[in-house]
This record gives sequence, structure tokens and C-alpha cells, in this order.
Amino acid sequence: MTTRQTDSASPRAATAGWVRPLCWSAVALEGFDLVVLGVVLPVLLRDPSWDLDPAGASVVVTVGLLGVMVGALAVGPIADIIGRRATMIATVAGFSVLTLACAFAPNPEVLGVLRFLAGIGLGGVLPVALALVAEYAPAGKGSSATTILMTGYHVGAVLTALLGILLIGPLGWQAMFVAGAIPAVILLPLIIMRLPESAEFLQRRGTRDSSWRRERRNPLSSLFRDGLARPTIAFWIASFMGLLLVYGLNTWLPEIMRSAGYELGAALALLLVLNIGAILGLLLAGTVANRIGVRPAAIGWFAAGTLFLALLSIRLPGIGVYVSVLLAGIFVFSAQVLVYAYVSQLYPAEARGTALGTASGIGRLGAIAGPILGGALLQAGIAYPWGFYAFAVVAALGAVGVALVGRAPART
Repeated sequence: MTTRQTDSASPRAATAGWVRPLCWSAVALEGFDLVVLGVVLPVLLRDPSWDLDPAGASVVVTVGLLGVMVGALAVGPIADIIGRRATMIATVAGFSVLTLACAFAPNPEVLGVLRFLAGIGLGGVLPVALALVAEYAPAGKGSSATTILMTGYHVGAVLTALLGILLIGPLGWQAMFVAGAIPAVILLPLIIMRLPESAEFLQRRGTRDSSWRRERRNPLSSLFRDGLARPTIAFWIASFMGLLLVYGLNTWLPEIMRSAGYELGAALALLLVLNIGAILGLLLAGTVANRIGVRPAAIGWFAAGTLFLALLSIRLPGIGVYVSVLLAGIFVFSAQVLVYAYVSQLYPAEARGTALGTASGIGRLGAIAGPILGGALLQAGIAYPWGFYAFAVVAALGAVGVALVGRAPART
């Protein structure tokens, strides 16, 4: 059974209260960084000096997401071995510096290289933050702790859309990358001073048990023992579908709406509404999952996402399109977060970082496929409405993936 850090007499109790706000802030920076391309691409695609088309933009997005996948796959197991605090410090510092460098990219090739390198750090933030928050969550509140953490991602995305509206016109697209790097000047010293190490990690590091020494050599093996092989594969499928939706929509929704006849300001406003819906959905999803269980909640959220994505193919007048996008955001993005919550609950503490890292890392293949799919549909001129039908099918497959996880195997 997972142990929680609740002893107020512990010398680490003073810093335990910093876990959730610091992890939330790091995830918010990740959300800003991973959505910023969706905001600047409509400008870069119309800048004659960059000579960029949707296919080339998809390449830039894809190489950045390849870096995220590499980071997620590598950092999860590394954090289980060397510690989550040191890993968080390194990842936040790395992606913040490289995000700032993106403001000075002279062409798509350099921007792609910088996004790949920044992606390695970005990919490592989420598994570490999820593992720490799961450890420090109150008993019975693991789902809501995870979903509240992930509101940080969408707050970052909302700020990206808002700053895009405010900054790009007067200052240019470069200002967006500068704005994404500045908060790390405050956040990084706070992480260094206040973020505690995982109590479970410190306990396991001090043990002389031979099974722990084997885990240190091969943390991936724990994902396929004791009845966990089927859930591991099923989580990878669900995460692939969930992240395809998140990245596909965040990258291309403004451009898809522009192809449907909306002005740039309205298209960016719809991206803002989508991520506001995501925040509302996360707050609702955590409460529902705590009450009925994370598995049925995740299946229901993917199913509802299927319905509302399909409805986006209908062009609605006035405020109708904003309501439709808001409802899609409520269910689509929080479905993926419920997958993470399910992973956090299913695996033992010594494998949690690795399980979250691999689910996130394999899922990044979906994150790569989403922008490629959207770019291909835009290049073919059929992104509206067929893109929303395609995304609806993906959401349905996500529900199937969660259903295939089955019931949790017994753990001691």
C-alpha cells in the first residue's frame, strides 16, 4: 500500500505543502510551451520570409513532440532511480532556456531543432509532477489531485491564447517565447528551495532489499509483472488516443477555424474557450472519478468527447460555436488526465514514475500523430468538417482503450 507523507512532526512537513503548487506551476509552464506553436503558426504561415506551409509547420511541431516523447520515456525511469526533485529541477531549467532561444530562431529548421531539445525537458515534467502529487494526495483524493494538477496545463494554454491576442500584433511572434521563459526565473529557485524529495524514493533508496536493487537496474520490468502487462498495453493505447486529441486540437484548431471562415481573433478566442472548457472539465472529472471510480469516469469522458467533437462539424451561428467548443473542451482534454489518474492508482509506488513516464511517452506518438493528421487534412483542404469527424473516432478508440485495462490486479 502506498504511504502518504502526513506526519506533521516530520522535518519535511514544512515543504510538503509546496508539492502541489510547485508541480502545478511547472505543469502550467509546460502547457504554455506546448501550446505556443498553435498560437504562432497562423502568423508564421503568412510570413513570406519563412516560406512555411502546413506540411512544413507539421514537421516543426512533430520534431518538437519527438523530443517530448524522448524526454517522457527517459525521465520517468530516471526519476525512479535518481530522485524526482533533481529531475524536476533539471527539466524545468532545460526547457525554459531552450524556449527563450526559440525567440531568436531565424528559420523553420533552427526552430525545429530548438523545439526538439526543449521537448526533452518538457516531456519529463509531467511524469515527475504526477508521481509527486499522487504520493502527497490525501487518501481517497488521488483522482481529484491529479485532475487539479492538470488544470495547470490548461491555465498555461489559456494564458498562451490570451497573450497571443495581446502580444503578437504589437511585438511579433517572438514575444510569445520570451513570455514563456520569464516565469522560470521565479519558479526554479522556489523548486530548488522548497520542493521535497519523494518520501517513497528516500525510503526505497535506503533499503538493502535485493528486489529494490533489481528494480533500480530495470524499472521497466515492473510494468509487465504481477498481472500488469495487459493494463500497461491498454494504457498506452488510451494515452495515444488522448494525446492525439490534445495536441491535434491545440495545434490546429485556430487554423481549422480560419479555414472555415473565421477571422484570426475569433479563431484564437475559440482556442481560449477550448482550454477554459478543459479547466472546467478537469475540476468536474476529478470529483466524478472520486465518487464513481476513475475507470467508468474515463470511459464516460471519452464517450462524451466523441459526441461533442462530432457536433463541432456543424457550423453554428453567433455564440453557438463557442458553446460547442466549450463542451468539447470539458470532455476531450480531461479524458486523457483521467488516464493518468488511473495509472497513478493502479501501479505500486516503486513503479509509478516509470508507468506514468511510459504512458506519457508512448502517448506522445499520438501527440505527434495529431498535428500530422490536422496538417494533412488542412493541406488537402478538408480539415473542416472532416477533421472533427476524425477526432471523434479517435475519442471513441480512447474509450475502448480504457475499457481494455480491465480491473486492477490485487496488490499488497
